[in-house]
Amino acid sequence: MKGDRLYKKAYQLALNGEDQKAFELLKKAIKYNNPKALYALATWYLHGHVVKKNIPKGIELLKEAAKYNHPDALFDLAVSYEKGLGVDKNLEKAFEYYLKAALRNEKQSFYEVGRCYYYGIGTKKDKKIAEIWLDRAEELGITE
Repeated sequence: MKGDRLYKKAYQLALNGEDQKAFELLKKAIKYNNPKALYALATWYLHGHVVKKNIPKGIELLKEAAKYNHPDALFDLAVSYEKGLGVDKNLEKAFEYYLKAALRNEKQSFYEVGRCYYYGIGTKKDKKIAEIWLDRAEELGITE
């Protein structure tokens, strides 16, 4: 995948505490639309790590990473839409992103999809389908 070498080098630099150098490499990697780099920078902007906290920029980068089906970006967008963090609250979009994340094996999303079906959050309430998703989440060690 384009930008992977830049991302991997940035990751190593970040592990060694060289965050500013890592940030510069991540910025280069996102020019290649590297989803891992997009997600990493999104979280840095959302949490104010290395850069000034900038939630709109973080959400923008999450959305870009989600276009490439990055599981963690999909999950984080789901949470954002469910809670209205940096975006307008939209339970249907939250459910959609939880489902996409689960289909890409983001483990916590299995529970969240089950919870959405159980309570009818962003989707029609269906306790039978909820039970299937919640059972799978439990198999993965996710109980809430």
